[in-house]
Amino acid sequence: MERLQKFLAHAGVASRRSCEELILQGRVKVNGKVITALGTKIDPQKDIVEIDGKRVKKEEKKVYVLLNKPAGYVTTSKDPQGRPTVLDLIKDINERIYPVGRLDYETEGLLLLTNDGELSFRLTHPKYKVEKVYQALVKGIPDESDLEKLRKGIRLEDGITHPAKVKILQKGSNSTLLELIIHEGRNRQVRRMCEAINHPVLSLKRIKIGFLSLGSLPKGKFRPLTPEEVKLLKMRVGLV
Repeated sequence: MERLQKFLAHAGVASRRSCEELILQGRVKVNGKVITALGTKIDPQKDIVEIDGKRVKKEEKKVYVLLNKPAGYVTTSKDPQGRPTVLDLIKDINERIYPVGRLDYETEGLLLLTNDGELSFRLTHPKYKVEKVYQALVKGIPDESDLEKLRKGIRLEDGITHPAKVKILQKGSNSTLLELIIHEGRNRQVRRMCEAINHPVLSLKRIKIGFLSLGSLPKGKFRPLTPEEVKLLKMRVGLV
């Protein structure tokens, strides 16, 4: 709960003292009822506040978080099956934030979360060509013709993928570590691409989005983006 005049001041209406004057003048309504008592408290998440008939909304603080997602978490706010979600890993942040795109349940690595809807939209839209870098351990040893299919674009049930950048990082006896760079965000896209060339993914990790990388951030931990990182991200997708 928050005092009405404090809510109005934080919303940028006027100074706290001037907001008190607006209340005393009978110009403020809460849920359709005129309020003139200065001690009135409201719930900013539920109550509808109006001045002279115009609704007032508190400007939400923008939050930008980088998480090193472990396997075994879903990339949603809630899960009908009761599985843990990535938001269970985010502590001490009061604002409601949401994942930017998705990493499936078993996939690890870099995940952004924010309440900046426009930035989130642009980071995930293929039009803006923000590259996502993955390391995929796949079964078997793909040959050059397999990799070329991925580089040219491969047909999936929801259409042909945009060309990917692919290279082999390491070969094992019956597995291969690939680096794949894509700028789309289809559901389970990297896994489906590898299945389409008959080399299913054994483990998958996203290590970069654009210029952002995991660095030394431990699995399951998060950090806020720096103001400079936020600015560079916005510049990358034309928001600055």
